[in-house]
Amino acid sequence: MSRRSPRPRQPSAASTRTAPKSAITPASPCPCGLPATYADCCGRFHAGTAAAPTCEALMRSRYAAFVVRDAAYLLRTWHPDTRPPVLDFDPGMRWVRLEILETTDGSAFHTTGTVTFRAHYMDHGRPDSLHEKSRFVRHEGAWVYATAVFID
Repeated sequence: MSRRSPRPRQPSAASTRTAPKSAITPASPCPCGLPATYADCCGRFHAGTAAAPTCEALMRSRYAAFVVRDAAYLLRTWHPDTRPPVLDFDPGMRWVRLEILETTDGSAFHTTGTVTFRAHYMDHGRPDSLHEKSRFVRHEGAWVYATAVFID
């Protein structure tokens, strides 16, 4: 069965769509699912006032960046060897919930780690989910997303 990829697309030269802004405010619950406000949780990573201390924290903050459509943060936390030049969000996609299923390594004592997750979203009004195991590495001292190990 074919389905559209929930990942941001690279815009064509002919058209770049602008997605609507997120309704998330600093006082909103963080979209990553942890019991904190956006400002106290992933918002501080997006603002650049703190760095994600683990690969799971980076995964959660990247999911939250998809929710708030923060392309700059996603690009900044993507390994330069696999990072696309630009991101384009589909305005018909709305991320609704993140489930962390498993985390291996990825702490202050590691240089690599993986996070297996399921990200639930609405695709033009239809519910769907992305199940992925992501690989993270340290690059210049910070955790970055390297690649998907598997997608189903």
